[in-house]
Amino acid sequence: MGFVLLGLLSGVVDGNVAPAANAYSSAMFYVISYVLTTLASFGIILLLSREGFESEEIADLAGLNQRSPLYAGIMAVCLFSLAGIPPLVGFQAKLSVLQALVSTGQPLLIGLAVFAVMMSLVGAFYYLRVVKVMYFDAPVEQVGPIVAPLDVRAVLSLNGLLVLVLGILPGALMTLCANAIVKMLAT
Repeated sequence: MGFVLLGLLSGVVDGNVAPAANAYSSAMFYVISYVLTTLASFGIILLLSREGFESEEIADLAGLNQRSPLYAGIMAVCLFSLAGIPPLVGFQAKLSVLQALVSTGQPLLIGLAVFAVMMSLVGAFYYLRVVKVMYFDAPVEQVGPIVAPLDVRAVLSLNGLLVLVLGILPGALMTLCANAIVKMLAT
């Protein structure tokens, strides 16, 4: 949630509220994209849980691609988005917050943007490690394919698709966020 705070921080610089709409809408866009991506990720983790077993460790995801390519694909899309890899919504969200920081022209905030990029690279290592476990590690124990009702499959598939589509075409959601913030600041 550090990117949300960075977006909020870049909103008012030297008492000037002019950049606030852009900064706050970037933070709002980041929150929405983060919630969307996290919901899908935890939805997959909940599916992995079964009677007497909670999916709590990264090793519990081992071999997910062999058990369920659909859920492994959705989880990979979500993890890539959380890592900020283009063309996913997580990348667009992080980019908009970083643009808000840099547009202030303040050396401290530009330095924070550079630091945020470096920390995102560190975080990407952890997300990519989970993808590696899902696709290349053998399962710890033999379990069958994941069986889920049609409505659960549909919701998770739609969620994963939104993470991709909103990354490629973020304009509508960004405009919605900007309009909401402008109305809020006007009151």
